Amino acid sequence: MTEPSRYRTIFISDIHLGTRGCKADFLLDFLKNTESDSLYLVGDIVDGWRLQKHWHWPQAHNDVVQKLLRKARKGTKVIFIPGNHDEFARSYCDAEFGEVQVMREAIHEGADGRRYLVIHGDEFDGVVKYAKWLAKLGDWAYVWLLETNHWFNLARHRLGLPYWSLSKYLKHKVKNAVKYIDDFETSMAEVARMRGVTGIICGHIHHPEIREVEEILYCNDGDWVESCSALVEHHDGRMDILHWSETQHLSLFTGYADAREVDAPDNPAEALLSAGQGPDVLQIDETDHRSGSREKESVKPAE
Repeated sequence: MTEPSRYRTIFISDIHLGTRGCKADFLLDFLKNTESDSLYLVGDIVDGWRLQKHWHWPQAHNDVVQKLLRKARKGTKVIFIPGNHDEFARSYCDAEFGEVQVMREAIHEGADGRRYLVIHGDEFDGVVKYAKWLAKLGDWAYVWLLETNHWFNLARHRLGLPYWSLSKYLKHKVKNAVKYIDDFETSMAEVARMRGVTGIICGHIHHPEIREVEEILYCNDGDWVESCSALVEHHDGRMDILHWSETQHLSLFTGYADAREVDAPDNPAEALLSAGQGPDVLQIDETDHRSGSREKESVKPAE
């Protein structure tokens, strides 16, 4: 068995647990094969918007929560920065629950001395901030696009054709979408400049990227819906984006209907905020999806 890859810091966001588009199996594979001193959860870990309308919670989504909590208990510094889809957790900001810190935003100092503002980014998205109804309409359209893309790619798979992402294509080709991404990155760089830092790390727009924007290092860790990407900091301070499905040669042809639904807490993300608080809050199975072995563990109070 190969040793996990070790990084100084890992940043992941936009997992969207509770949605059919979430690639929880891929994320579990990533979490099992990587270790870090610090792990930032940069928002939209659980999709409260979708869970309010349609309950979808397969076993793999439970396993992701369990794996994150286990890393915190075993010494990884875990910082949870809620996003707009799990905004209910923002009322817990500046508190610490067990080994998980909840913060509205954070300053991360890299090994090379560069200081980064870590923030989800929805606060500087004009659509989310000033027209939430439009943002929710866009979210519905995005979910519909992912569903359509899934069945489209099943047909391509049967014809022996490779996976092709319609939403990624539209993001790169549609003029307004390209302008939206560029405007967002420019806005983030300006926020970093105003805060007196030289870098910014965010999520929100599902577009992994590392680039200099007017002397500010802009880093977006992507998502676990399509990109299956994470931002990692090496021990010398270098930042990289890992595209996990490409790195591990994992097939993106995963069926939504194959996932087994299980019972989960009424508010699954609160499991992240309940480690070490009172009695056991969640008991779930964690499956090693490669070996087929299963380990059962309870989330217990901090000792």
